[in-house]
Amino acid sequence: MQKIVTNLWFDTEAEDAAKFYTSIFKNSQINNVSHFGEAGPREAGLVLTVDFELDGQQFTAINGGPDFKFDEAISLLINCESQSEVDYFWDALLADGGEESQCGWLKDKFGLSWQVIPSRLGELMSDPDAAKANRVMEAMLKMVKIDVDVLEKAYNEA
Repeated sequence: MQKIVTNLWFDTEAEDAAKFYTSIFKNSQINNVSHFGEAGPREAGLVLTVDFELDGQQFTAINGGPDFKFDEAISLLINCESQSEVDYFWDALLADGGEESQCGWLKDKFGLSWQVIPSRLGELMSDPDAAKANRVMEAMLKMVKIDVDVLEKAYNEA
């Protein structure tokens, strides 16, 4: 059992969100769906929680009501090994109403913030050569979706 599980609060979209996320990530599944009973506080039969895994990491989605909304104060970061992986997750998470932001950030159609980041970005930005790292940072700050080729060009400028 995973000790710490991310809990995502939805109004009534918990099951739809879990199905959406598990359709995007490999090695993912919905493990359990519970429903409100007669005791409430919401209508009997409405999905209460959905326990699901994304690539082996556990999450719970709850239909807690309209009181709380997601914002950028928390996001889920996806470490990508290639530009094609960045492109895949970027496009999949933006599908059906997501919104691009900047520097690899986006919001999906449910309003949850994600960072779609190539692992190469961290490698380039942590280079001991401050001039190289700064050029990479400057290039990244101009991006919406992260482009590894542009980062590499900035890194290798003379």
